[in-house]
Amino acid sequence: FLSVTEDLVRRRAEHNNCEIFSLEEISLHQQEIEKLEHLDKWCRDLKILYLQNNLIPKIENVGKLKKLEYLNVALNNIERIENLEGCEELKKLDLTANFIGELSSIESLKCNIHLKELFLMGNPCTEFEGYRQFVVATLQQLKKYLDSKEIERSERIKALQNYPEVKWKIREQEQAYLLKRAREKEEAQRRIQERKDEKQKQMDSELGFDSPDSPQEKPSQAEGDGERERCRTVENDDEDRKFWEEPTPYTPESRLETHRYIEEKRRAKDNVRESKKREKTAWTLVTAEGKVLNVNVPKLHFSLKDDEENNQIILDLAVYRHLDTSLLDVDVQPTYIRVLVKGKPFQLVLPEEVKPDSSSAKRSQTTGHLVVTMPKAKEIILAKQKVSASIKHSDCNTQQKNTRSGQVEKLEVDPSKYSFPDVTKIIQEKEQTGQGPIKLQPQKVTEVKKSCVDFENNEDV
Repeated sequence: FLSVTEDLVRRRAEHNNCEIFSLEEISLHQQEIEKLEHLDKWCRDLKILYLQNNLIPKIENVGKLKKLEYLNVALNNIERIENLEGCEELKKLDLTANFIGELSSIESLKCNIHLKELFLMGNPCTEFEGYRQFVVATLQQLKKYLDSKEIERSERIKALQNYPEVKWKIREQEQAYLLKRAREKEEAQRRIQERKDEKQKQMDSELGFDSPDSPQEKPSQAEGDGERERCRTVENDDEDRKFWEEPTPYTPESRLETHRYIEEKRRAKDNVRESKKREKTAWTLVTAEGKVLNVNVPKLHFSLKDDEENNQIILDLAVYRHLDTSLLDVDVQPTYIRVLVKGKPFQLVLPEEVKPDSSSAKRSQTTGHLVVTMPKAKEIILAKQKVSASIKHSDCNTQQKNTRSGQVEKLEVDPSKYSFPDVTKIIQEKEQTGQGPIKLQPQKVTEVKKSCVDFENNEDV
């Protein structure tokens, strides 16, 4: 059965920062609770407690809640009023739509002197003759409402005058109701036992269907599975129809039985769903011929970069930012990489062979992306060219000057195989004049021209 747990109480105490020791109000309605416990130890300061629409059969473990002012246990399986004497500040009690037939149990509320409102609508006891008169006369502290109807002073006086007679009638009706309840409990027990026997027969028939000693011809595996599935579906439909169409009295047992049946069906559906997930055909990652396929089941964006400078391949996989890293499984192979994201495979064939042992995988702290660095298997040595500092200058004249002033590289050729004049020696190199570093601006060099023998230099020309 389901009971009140600390985790449930903390989740329902969000308005109090999940602190339960100082909790004054909590709502535990529609939680399928079958046993009321622990609240008198964990939440001593409770003033308002909502427990409607559960499966609680008995009021218990609330007697130490001294500050409790409002208790709502409507729509449960409660059959008598009890264990509320310790709730000294109780002002409002809602027992609507329960199964209270022992009306004399309201006498336990005489100790709750601050009780002003009481709701018993929808209980069997409200059908008793003299019900309202008995309650008004028994609980004289009720000053406001009984079942949302105001209690008049004249009504109370009249109820007190006829109290002995009304009390005797109520006792007689209680006894008749208790006998009826005993028969209902026996009938519910018989119905539960019949259902258990039917299930046992169904299980035995399924085992007999699978028995190898069966006289009928055994069908193939696939046909047998399909036949069993169809038979099981038909049987479930018949069982559902029989359960819901069978007339049953509205009792705590039938209400609990209905809840258990629905819960059982829900668990069966969940088990079938889980089994189908497990039996689901695995994704084809490698063909029968051994060809590795590109697969992206999680449908994630990615980029594959060929870093030639560092001789490596980099995969950037855009996994979900808040996904826990433990849900990622990275497998690097020489020709492909496989990443399992929450069990869903992402596989990519690499353009070049890599070294799995030297590979590394990291998560980005900002984007959450998975970055896998894979060094290439083939070592490529790239020549590092030294770039002269003079080339960095953007001035064209400066580059030309530096080229002229530097040492000229000559192509080395075997002199014995010259078939043309050596043009490199037509003009002799000029010796560099001056001191210090090379100036950026070209200098004007004045040369003294040598005069030939048969040439007369005429300065006027």
